[in-house]
Amino acid sequence: MGSGVLGSGVLGSGVLGSVKAELLRLWKWPATWVLIGVWLVMTLTFGYVFNYLALNGGADTRDLSQQQLISAMQPENVGAAVVRGLPMFGGAIILVLAALAVGSGYGWGTWKTTLTAGPRRVSAMAGTLGALGIIVVVLVALTFVVDLGAAVAVASAEGWEWSLPGLGALEALGASLLIAAMWTAFGVFLGVVTRGPALAVGLGLMWAIVTENLLRGVGALLGPVESLTEVLPGGSAGNLAGAVGGSGAPGVLTNLGGTTAAVFLAGYVVVFLGAATLLKVRRDLV
Repeated sequence: MGSGVLGSGVLGSGVLGSVKAELLRLWKWPATWVLIGVWLVMTLTFGYVFNYLALNGGADTRDLSQQQLISAMQPENVGAAVVRGLPMFGGAIILVLAALAVGSGYGWGTWKTTLTAGPRRVSAMAGTLGALGIIVVVLVALTFVVDLGAAVAVASAEGWEWSLPGLGALEALGASLLIAAMWTAFGVFLGVVTRGPALAVGLGLMWAIVTENLLRGVGALLGPVESLTEVLPGGSAGNLAGAVGGSGAPGVLTNLGGTTAAVFLAGYVVVFLGAATLLKVRRDLV
């Protein structure tokens, strides 16, 4: 029993050390902050700048009435503003970050060096996943803070009556984290499968932005294909976003219940991370 406890302690220490090391690497990596910055600019531009210009220009945007535009920019609806961007464009950025974080280790040879001189493969993989998880939580939190600041600024400038987000925002933020976790797991899986950043990023972007949208177009003609698209990664993410009020953005759907969509997303997280970890442990690095 003593050796088992000691082994568990060594493994736990190795995982914690790997998380700290990987988090430091990602924190100092320019690509991390470039992608986060790109996403924050996108969520502000599409969520507030364009809507504000449309509102003051007297024109509708995406078939939204002026009242719908006002509602979308109200501070109490910030939770919905955060989640509505994640099924497609925000998810694609998160997927790219995860694919780069994992795939670059193969391209630069750092995975081979680390595992030769450092922790076990499971510990190293857990460290990467833990660090990516922290980065994703920070990303969602930053998105909420930035969107809330923009919403308060718009509401104050326009003289609207407004209130801070209530407990309903927690549901939207929980959905945002689950959607982000699924795209992160997908990116990790692609990074491990392709053993390089370029192909992983290319395949991820093609799937997130192109492939599922093409399948939805085909699904308009073929019922079975349409049913399949609802439970694919992007479709599940879009349905969960729609279930918590994140309507009015590309990729957001309302064809599945929130619980069903959440179950599919959780399943994808388990499958992607399980397959990636198994490949990482069993396969040669070269």
